[in-house]
Amino acid sequence: MRLIFMGTPDFAVPTLDALVAAGHELAAVYSQPPRPAGRGKALTPTPVARRAAELGLTVLTPVTLKTAEAQAEFAAFGADAAIVAAYGLILPRPILAAPRLGCLNVHASLLPRWRGAAPIQRAILAGDTLTGVTIMDMEAGLDTGPMRATVTTPVAARTAGELTAELALLGAQLMVAVLADLPGHPPQPQPDAGVTYAAKIDKAEARLDFAAGAVAAERQVRAFTPAPGAFFELNGERIRILAAAVEPVAGPAGQVGDDRLLIGCGADSLRPLRVQRAGRAAMAVDELLRGFAIAPGTMLA
Repeated sequence: MRLIFMGTPDFAVPTLDALVAAGHELAAVYSQPPRPAGRGKALTPTPVARRAAELGLTVLTPVTLKTAEAQAEFAAFGADAAIVAAYGLILPRPILAAPRLGCLNVHASLLPRWRGAAPIQRAILAGDTLTGVTIMDMEAGLDTGPMRATVTTPVAARTAGELTAELALLGAQLMVAVLADLPGHPPQPQPDAGVTYAAKIDKAEARLDFAAGAVAAERQVRAFTPAPGAFFELNGERIRILAAAVEPVAGPAGQVGDDRLLIGCGADSLRPLRVQRAGRAAMAVDELLRGFAIAPGTMLA
C-alpha cells in the first residue's frame, strides 16, 4: 500500500519500521516540529523524524494541519491510508477523509477504556491488571472510532517505560497484520459501556501522596517512571523514587519509619528500592543513605 505515517515519540518508531519492513510504500512521514532539548536547548527532531530521515523518507513537521495549504499538501500524496501512532496533533476532517481507506490508529489501551493522551500511565495508576493495543479507524471524536483488532498483555509490576516498549512492538505487529488482511479485520463499533478517559499527565501528579496508601504510591512510582518521575521533597530538594515495594507495616503518612527509608502510608508503608537526587545518577537506597542520612521520624513532603 501507499501510506502516510504520522507519529512523534519512541512509541511510534517500531510501527514505522514494521511498515517499511513489510514492503509498504511510505509516501511521507509526519511528525511534530523539533523542540528545544538538552542543556543547550538546541532544536531536536522527534524520534520518528530522526528514524524517518535515517530511512531516507520524506519528513514533514507542520505546526498545524488546520490550514487549507497543509490539507492540500497531505491530500496530494494520494495515500491509500494514513497510519497514526501517538502523533500528538488533532486531525481535522479533511485530513481524516483524504486517504482512500481513511486513517488507522495504533492506540495503547483496550478501547473503550482509556481513550485519550496517557492510557499507559492511567492504567497503572488505576491498578488495571490487563492493558494492550487497539487498532482503530479514526474519526472526529477522541479515540471513538470503530475497532479492527486488539492484543492484550498483563500490566503486572511493570513501569510505564517497560509497558510502553512492549506495547510499541505489539502495536507494530498488529498494524502490519491488519493491513495485510483488511477484509479479515472489519471495523466493529466500540461498546458504550466501559468508557474511561486518560487525561494528559500533570507534573503535579508525580508528587507522592503517602496519605493515599502504599499501594497507590507504588503505582505512582511505576506510572511515572521514567518520566516525569514520582518524587518527595526533603529540605527543599526533590528526590525521585524509581522503584519501590509495599510493606505491611503501619506508619504515619510521610514519616520515615526506619534507617532504610521505610515511608509510612497509614495502614502500610512504602519501601523505596532505587532513587535519584536532582542532577545525579540513579542509585540504590543504601547508597543514597551513606552520604545523605534521613533519620527515622523525619517527615517527608
